[in-house]
Amino acid sequence: MTARGWFLFSLMGVLWGIPYLMIKVSVDAMSPSMVVFTRCALGAALLLPFAVRQGGLTRVVRAHWRPMLAFAVVEIIGPWWTLTDAERHLSSSTAGLLIAGVPIVGILLARLFGDTERLGARRTTGLALGLVGVVVLTVPHLTGGDARSLAEVLLTVLGYATAPLIIARYLKPVPTLQLIAPCLVLAAVVYAPAAVLTRPTEVPSASVLASLAGLGVICTALAFVVFLELIREAGPTRAMVFTYVNPAVAVAAGVALLDEPLTPGILAAFALILLGSFLATAAASPRPASAPVSAPSAPDPAPVSAPVSAPASAVVAASGPVSGLASGSVSGPASGPAWDRDGSCAR
Repeated sequence: MTARGWFLFSLMGVLWGIPYLMIKVSVDAMSPSMVVFTRCALGAALLLPFAVRQGGLTRVVRAHWRPMLAFAVVEIIGPWWTLTDAERHLSSSTAGLLIAGVPIVGILLARLFGDTERLGARRTTGLALGLVGVVVLTVPHLTGGDARSLAEVLLTVLGYATAPLIIARYLKPVPTLQLIAPCLVLAAVVYAPAAVLTRPTEVPSASVLASLAGLGVICTALAFVVFLELIREAGPTRAMVFTYVNPAVAVAAGVALLDEPLTPGILAAFALILLGSFLATAAASPRPASAPVSAPSAPDPAPVSAPVSAPASAVVAASGPVSGLASGSVSGPASGPAWDRDGSCAR
């Protein structure tokens, strides 16, 4: 990656590592619908004026409304509610660690979308290790209400892994602000009725208000701009590798600020998921080049006693294809554009 790519990568590791802490603080005093509505409304209020100022926003939405709608559903409308609701029962550290499985799911989904790259032993091992890490983390929570919360986080993982594929295939030409702002507006409209019905009866505490502001301004408006720029800079698969850093930030914030426990099981799952994600998304090793085959040496020409003239028909038959190739007149199937493995046209 370029220096700009590494900067965006490092920034995303922090920007989407702290939402779990802020969601946990907010959802203890407000409904999940209210949290999601406030987050989307703040982000939309900040980004929409800039998107409109770029010009052509209505035209962009009309031309790309189907993939934009799909992106809004799988990245914002669905996952933000399921993740927020899950954190009513799960710690922010556990939620952050489970989200670290996004690169692994992304690899599997990319293959369903047509990626034919061979996984190889290293990437297969990574998938297996990541799965074991998720099992280690989830087994202690498979009783009571935690089972539902785990299912909600896994749905969030599925959505987060699908969204970059939609961007890479269908939304690359769309400017960042003109993609995110309408999606946030739509999500805010969707959750507005539920937010009104479940609004708090008294003003929340300062910590809750600060968490909501951080979710809307830092973890939504700023983070989405950085996220889409990172996808365009490094591609969807590499872009999602920043989730290696997210769990470390989420666990550190939960332990330091919310006194969440740091158990041996969490440490083991942390190591397995991160190592599995790293191996699963590693670049495939190049295939060894085959050894060049030396052409046999030509035999010494035999002496020619007298020129032999070929029949005229043979000369015409032999010269036709050769002359056609030399002049470039031989027609054949035109080669199409080069396509990346993620399905997007190569830049």
